[in-house]
Amino acid sequence: MKALMAAPMESANLSATDLERIFRENHAMVFRAAYRVTGNVNDAEDVMQTVFLRMLKRDPGADPVGNMASFLHRSAVNAALDLVRTRQNIRNIPLDELEPVLAEPAHRSPERAQSSGEIRDWLRGALARLNPRIAEMFMLRFFDGKENPEIARLLNTTPGTVAVTLSRTRDRLEKEFRAYQGGVA
Repeated sequence: MKALMAAPMESANLSATDLERIFRENHAMVFRAAYRVTGNVNDAEDVMQTVFLRMLKRDPGADPVGNMASFLHRSAVNAALDLVRTRQNIRNIPLDELEPVLAEPAHRSPERAQSSGEIRDWLRGALARLNPRIAEMFMLRFFDGKENPEIARLLNTTPGTVAVTLSRTRDRLEKEFRAYQGGVA
């Protein structure tokens, strides 16, 4: 990351001091958001670097960022989704199995470890197929544990919109799973 801090500032209004401060305050959050989508440390680091390089290259005439943390989180999710989409060839795993398997330690049994890995891969693929804004809502709710009003504030929308979007998204993913399982969609 030191190379990022030494990069030329010619195409941005940010000073080196500003960018360093923004990086220091937000890099861990950007990394976590990217890691949740990619599931890979190296990919998450690449996404983090991409996000901050984009900040560096941001058009000086662009609208100012009101909430930097929210802007960077959204940027990380979008960049990670782009990365996952480029690598996607993932089979479907049941949505109903997500919570118990993701919550249970994978080391309990080899079968459970394999199932957990398949579910994580499926979830990454499912998130990559979603609209980035919807994927971000889903991640904020189900990965970060944020409540609908907080998600609404972060994404500049209403809690009702968040609730409806999350409900429809869950229904859609469950329908995809039933179709995969050969059930009635």
